[in-house]
Amino acid sequence: MLRSTASRNRRSRTLGRHDLALVAVTMIWGTTFLIIHIAMRHSGPLFFVGLRFTTAGLLTLLVFPAALRGAARREVAAGTLIGVTLFLGYGLQTFGLQTIPSSTSAFITALYVPLVPLFQWLLLRRPPTVGGMLGIACAFTGLMLLAGPGGSTGHFGVGELATLGAAIAAAAEIVLISRYAGDIDLRRITVIQLLAAGLLSFLAMPVAGESVPSFSWIWLAAAVGLGAASALIQLTMNWAQKSVPPMRATVIYSGEPVWGGIVGRLSGDQLPALAVAGAGLVVLGVLIGDLKLPRRSSGGERKLAEPTVEQVVTEAVEPAQLS
Repeated sequence: MLRSTASRNRRSRTLGRHDLALVAVTMIWGTTFLIIHIAMRHSGPLFFVGLRFTTAGLLTLLVFPAALRGAARREVAAGTLIGVTLFLGYGLQTFGLQTIPSSTSAFITALYVPLVPLFQWLLLRRPPTVGGMLGIACAFTGLMLLAGPGGSTGHFGVGELATLGAAIAAAAEIVLISRYAGDIDLRRITVIQLLAAGLLSFLAMPVAGESVPSFSWIWLAAAVGLGAASALIQLTMNWAQKSVPPMRATVIYSGEPVWGGIVGRLSGDQLPALAVAGAGLVVLGVLIGDLKLPRRSSGGERKLAEPTVEQVVTEAVEPAQLS
């Protein structure tokens, strides 16, 4: 019993396949700033987001044709709610990228990092762990260094406010996925949330006064390509966050600007020494984000905390999960 408990605690402090899947998600996210920035020269934000997520939903439905069959009211409600956060997060971020630099967008969007533990505490009644808070603080400090001195100008215009809204929506999305991921069908909720995000974006176009853009292979290729990526990303997030707690997932997601900086460097951007230090802090935050600190027993002996019920359940059902 003691050996199996220690083994579980050792695994909880290392990056498993669920964590590595989320790292891959952040790598894909890191490439999207440049792609969206280029696409926004040829398309409005709502049309682009709508096409992107409608494509993602239809592709997922093509892979899982029976996903919507027998959908329960709870699943439809959960998928739609997550779809609303997707619509708001991606729509507002894309809108903001029309008027503010990518460094400013990255800094403001990164505010979802400290927001997730707050939402988790308020909505799920799960207080953050000490290791989780250390990881969040370390990663967020790294994000500020990555943004550089010009990451936040102190002036909040329409673009900055829209991106702040995107950060709030992103935090809500992470918490909601963790709330529902273990209770409902993975494929079904993915299809619903993607289609909901796409439909809401198209419905918002006349309200925002946005028209369908002139045809361009650039926005078509970007929207379809990112749509396929979004389908894979949402499936991966829904699967991985069955086992990865919201705060650990948040620390991993905070590595997005690191990959964005790498993509920018390959495209010709210079990465200053301060940004390199920031990238190192983000990686360090990932490593310590789920640190389990030893606690003292009544006799003064230090020992590792016993596994939680959630860890025991995860350990029992893990072989049956998608791989």
